[in-house]
Amino acid sequence: MQNIFAEGMKHSEFAWENLGDIKEGRGDLGEEMPVLVYRLMQYTMLDELSKAYGETRANEHFRNSGFLAGFEFAKHALDLTLDFNPFIASLQTALQELKIGILRMETFDAESGHVVLTVGEDLDCSGLPVTNETVCNYDEGFISGILESYTGKKYDVREVDCWASGDRVCRFDGSVVD
Repeated sequence: MQNIFAEGMKHSEFAWENLGDIKEGRGDLGEEMPVLVYRLMQYTMLDELSKAYGETRANEHFRNSGFLAGFEFAKHALDLTLDFNPFIASLQTALQELKIGILRMETFDAESGHVVLTVGEDLDCSGLPVTNETVCNYDEGFISGILESYTGKKYDVREVDCWASGDRVCRFDGSVVD
């Protein structure tokens, strides 16, 4: 069996190429899986991290891993040379095709970089019971990573509305960090 991991890397270290050839590896089952399976992994992992490190640190870990995923996703799956509006259009298409969610840009201030966007039918939370909290920490990081990869500026993105807080879309507010 050949070593599929990037030179000198372990499976616990992320590299885009280590995601493998999913089409080849899942010839019969295909590339898609039910949201239930994704959430089962996500929320059991969050439960274990919360028990080990506390809820605040667990959410930070989720945000950080979301950032890494978003940054790498943008580098490998999006055209970072596009002007802003075509870039957002391509991001909307990618997120919808991958069934991550339906992205809508509410506001973008080109001068300050401030952004407000929504994600409908969000993979992480749409359909969850209302607990009066925002739960999309991974998404906060994912969006931050995409924005940083595209703009070269560090972003702090926070969810301000969530399905779990009683809203029907997730709303994210992002600002450039000095």
